[in-house]
Amino acid sequence: MFNIEKIREDFPILKREVHGKPLVYFDNGATSQTPQVVIDAIVDYYSNYNANIHRGVHTLSQEATDKYEEARIKVQKHFNAKNSYEIILTAGTTHSINIVASGYASILKEGDEVLVSALEHHSNIVPWQMLCEKVGAVLKVIPMDNDGALKMDAFHELLNSNTKLVFCNHVSNALGTINPIKEIIDAAHKVGAKVLIDGAQACPHIKPDVQELDVDYYVASAHKMCGPTGVGLLYGKEELLNELPPYQGGGEMIETVTFEKTTYAGLPHKFEAGTPNICGGIAFGVAIDYMNSIGFDAIAKQENELLEYGTQELEKIEGLKIYGTSHKTSVISFNIEGVHPYDVGTILDKLGIAVRTGHHCAQPIMDFFCIPGTIRASFAFYNTKEEIDQLVGAVKKAQMMLV
Repeated sequence: MFNIEKIREDFPILKREVHGKPLVYFDNGATSQTPQVVIDAIVDYYSNYNANIHRGVHTLSQEATDKYEEARIKVQKHFNAKNSYEIILTAGTTHSINIVASGYASILKEGDEVLVSALEHHSNIVPWQMLCEKVGAVLKVIPMDNDGALKMDAFHELLNSNTKLVFCNHVSNALGTINPIKEIIDAAHKVGAKVLIDGAQACPHIKPDVQELDVDYYVASAHKMCGPTGVGLLYGKEELLNELPPYQGGGEMIETVTFEKTTYAGLPHKFEAGTPNICGGIAFGVAIDYMNSIGFDAIAKQENELLEYGTQELEKIEGLKIYGTSHKTSVISFNIEGVHPYDVGTILDKLGIAVRTGHHCAQPIMDFFCIPGTIRASFAFYNTKEEIDQLVGAVKKAQMMLV
């Protein structure tokens, strides 16, 4: 059974106060909070078996290596990748995207077309712009509508034999929109294009099956899934990862090195140059175990209730506008008429409520709506309706002070 009181006890930070008020943490879209079991795993690594991996015959190195590779298998099973070596452990979603973008610099040619959605985070726009500028490819945008949903008819019209790559987030970080990625993947494959899905915002809420999706590349970050910062994943189909050149050169990613020639290691090590975030990778596996122990069906149920309740209560405030009303995860992005979002966020902070304000690294979305940014309240399974009541009261107070 879903026991919210017990779950909240797992997160020590939820007991703290901010400006003398109990913390209400609604910035989960930026980073989720960390349960004690994950914190304990980090402390255990540095306290008991801190050593470099894959390189030592001594006991600590072997223990660290075993734990790290066990974490890779946990990630593989969670995302249902066919092989563990199709999981590249990275520094996060942005790093994962750049590995693929860098690799395609040797594959794309002038005149090839790359599609990105209008709902993307900057990390899934800028690398492709850089790539297109480098090779002479053409970047095209899948447009969005006023509800914050992609215009799928326009997407299908954009697809053609010149389309080589399609990039789309699974869930919009700014609006919470859940994109129809299976339709996007299947349609792209029909014209021979490959697809990368940015799952950073989806994975805290949804358990993706990369084989069922038939996705070519899928990327995500641990810190949005109750894990530590500085670690993430790149899933890629084996044959596609083998086609990509290494992103970085250094130790660990080599098979042999001479001054005349270097040969590269096989997957996954080809893309894991240097000493990785060992304890972060291990803690990522623990975080995945923790979320699965709660269950993603239970997580979805709790978060959907919070989304419905929060939407209902915030919509009662005169002059408040919500952006993104399509099918979505537990994100409410809104503004108050006549008030800058930063000013509202500052007052909410003084009342102990953490929200995100600004363009959320999705400036094209804000340009579409002709606004400087939004106030984004993003809920996690450990949040409560009582906290939403506090948010609503605080928004009303900010409105009275600022309008």
